[in-house]
Amino acid sequence: MSILKVLLITITFSLVIAATSAHEDEKKMTTSNSHEDEGGEKKTVTYDGRSLIINGRRELLFSGSIHYPRSTPEEWAGILDKARQGGINVVQTYVFWNIHETEKGKYSIEPQYDYIKFIKLIQKKGMYVTLRVGPFIQAEWNHGGLPYWLREVPEIIFRSNNEPFKKHMKKYVSTVIKTVKDANLFAPQGGPIILAQIENEYNHIQRAFREEGDNYVQWAAKMAVSLDIGVPWIMCKQTDAPDPVINACNGRHCGDTFSGPNKPYKPAIWTENWTAQYRVFGDPPSQRSAEDIAFSVARFFSKNGSLVNYYMYHGGTNFGRTSSAFTTTRYYDEAPLDEYGMQREPKWSHLRDVHRALSLCKRALFNGASTVTKMSQHHEVIVFEKPGSNLCAAFITNNHTKVPTTISFRGTDYYMPPRSISILPDCKTVVFNTQCIASQHSSRNFKRSMAANDHKWEVYSETIPTTKQIPTHEKNPIELYSLLKDTSDYAWYTTSVELRPEDLPKKNDIPTILRIMSLGHSLLAFVNGEFIGSNHGSHEEKGFEFQKPVTLKVGVNQIAILASTVGLPDSGAYMEHRFAGPKSIFILGLNSGKMDLTSNGWGHEVGIKGEKLGIFTEEGSKKVQWKEAKGPGPAVSWYKTNFATPEGTDPVAIRMTGMGKGMVWINGKSIGRHWMSYLSPLGQPTQSEYHIPRTYFNPKDNLLVVFEEEIANPEKVEILTVNRDTICSFVTENHPPNVKSWAIKSEKFQAVVNDLVPSASLKCPHQRTIKAVEFASFGDPAGACGAFALGKCNAPAIKQIVEKQCLGKASCLVPIDKDAFTKGQDACPNVTKALAIQVRCE
Repeated sequence: MSILKVLLITITFSLVIAATSAHEDEKKMTTSNSHEDEGGEKKTVTYDGRSLIINGRRELLFSGSIHYPRSTPEEWAGILDKARQGGINVVQTYVFWNIHETEKGKYSIEPQYDYIKFIKLIQKKGMYVTLRVGPFIQAEWNHGGLPYWLREVPEIIFRSNNEPFKKHMKKYVSTVIKTVKDANLFAPQGGPIILAQIENEYNHIQRAFREEGDNYVQWAAKMAVSLDIGVPWIMCKQTDAPDPVINACNGRHCGDTFSGPNKPYKPAIWTENWTAQYRVFGDPPSQRSAEDIAFSVARFFSKNGSLVNYYMYHGGTNFGRTSSAFTTTRYYDEAPLDEYGMQREPKWSHLRDVHRALSLCKRALFNGASTVTKMSQHHEVIVFEKPGSNLCAAFITNNHTKVPTTISFRGTDYYMPPRSISILPDCKTVVFNTQCIASQHSSRNFKRSMAANDHKWEVYSETIPTTKQIPTHEKNPIELYSLLKDTSDYAWYTTSVELRPEDLPKKNDIPTILRIMSLGHSLLAFVNGEFIGSNHGSHEEKGFEFQKPVTLKVGVNQIAILASTVGLPDSGAYMEHRFAGPKSIFILGLNSGKMDLTSNGWGHEVGIKGEKLGIFTEEGSKKVQWKEAKGPGPAVSWYKTNFATPEGTDPVAIRMTGMGKGMVWINGKSIGRHWMSYLSPLGQPTQSEYHIPRTYFNPKDNLLVVFEEEIANPEKVEILTVNRDTICSFVTENHPPNVKSWAIKSEKFQAVVNDLVPSASLKCPHQRTIKAVEFASFGDPAGACGAFALGKCNAPAIKQIVEKQCLGKASCLVPIDKDAFTKGQDACPNVTKALAIQVRCE
């Protein structure tokens, strides 16, 4: 497309928008511009340098990443409802190649992975869709979404100008687009898809392929555009995205780090605003605050941004073996909707409120001209204003991370907390400050199920193989990825060595050592059937050294290694050339010197017996002999028990106390890998609780099976229900009133409540009611929700006032009323006071 043609299209659409948008009424911000699709209306989707244009209309687009394989189909509706209530009007999802084409040429859409159904449900909920086709998605997903068989295509080089890769990539992308077109899901067909993405963060590895990387980008863009889907294509983190593909930003602060669209006629789009940090085993806790995310969003839209996507809005669960190397089963639990689909407060509601505040500014943002007034290094005001009209919105910024300030703007002084933006939809009234959370907080509780913990454990232990069961057939150990072919985490390696009396050390204080150099990810070693020990690599360093003392005997000694992967790689250039598994094996300390067993002759067997027999299912469990489990069991063992379905309707988790590393099944369905023995620097497992979807349960009795690699004891394993029934509020005298106190009516910005004062707002989840006020203070309280503490001053009457206002109600509002709270006896008159409340819902 020529520049002249694009500019003509841009001018035409700009005239249409200018003529129509000036007369549009703002929608009530209960769902932040969500659009009910009435009868599958066909829509045109174009763009110019300011925004996407949908049916001739500009939209502020608040998007959230929600991945269909990371929750069950039964959970989708509830998750999408909460997203919409949080102001989300676009849902972004990848399509996961390796779950749809596990065998080359056999593409399928299984019910639990039905992205067509998922997209239709999004449309039913009144939201748009960004479809990230990939085919490489990274996503901390096994092999970055690429099926394993692709690795074995002759002469293939992933993500390069490589004919074998391009052949399979084009076939896959064309297949996905056909399934979506056949279902009429693109916007011009009456569907919800308004954007599609080809490739993913390719800039990271483009230089590794040099000219062939540049050629690949051009080819990928041209191939995608040729599919004629009727909506724009995007490439994230791709500064040289070829026309007409839009380059988009990924990161935490794209308002300041994004260099902008690579052409003036493309809009500013933020495809990944990271709401937290995904975890890998061995990580300590990490979070990103609601205040920082809200700041980044306000900043981006104040600098002509038009779409922000939260990655993730709901992370969910990496069921089975789907997570990439060393990635935890729990995914982006710190997102606005946590792993269980519950609202993580205040993140969910604070972002909902920034969406409301920005939507109050929409007409000014799209119809006004922007001016930036830089007052100092840290302070500035951005104004969007249309001369001769009442359209005016302002963003006042204090970018200093530690020092609050007062900024004068148009004759009024505005108090600005550190690192904050105040949003003024009329250039006068602060409706939202990114640092001041006016919405509620919550604390997640894990509660031991009363019904589900009468466990009677049984154990079945795998037989440690010898070269009799697994004869040697290769000189050296086979590389692990190519041996497993992604069909299992586990493979046995066997060899034997015959020692003479003169080989063994003559002194008792000289031990013999088994040393194994491994390329990753973990292994267990056995000598003559006895467990010697285990070791593993890390997300950063997959390879490791195993070195343990062993007892050897005169005669034949059997050595068995159970090597395992913890997912496949998901990023980087030449991913098809990554390797894992034992590389070299030695015995040290022998009287005859170091013995190299690397080329000793090795037997190999993929998988373990219980896995092949399917003993994690009801039928398969009858194929082996179980015995009562008493105390710690041996390494490489299976444990099973039955338990009653947990009471109530709350989400369910299993806490794996006492276990080491392995996998968990409920009624034959894997809920993912557990790894309790890999401790973070804080001395705690990275993940202790593992999500069990309620749809996995039978009406009454359930089978729980755990495969455990290490010596472990299941006696302390417990089934838990999960709730967020502890809710809180923390507001200060300097907080603005809640943003829902204002609205646009008849094109005018106005208050819709009488008392514009800061208020504590509390609402119980799931139609529950407030049963107890556990904490209330007006003064200088400290701590956070679930752990508040009184400060040096407190208004004694406050708890009684809150109880009168809130007990027995599903929700309540407690406005800050200093005179009523202190009754004229202010113990700290020179302190800016805060109102902190914690209640329990039932």
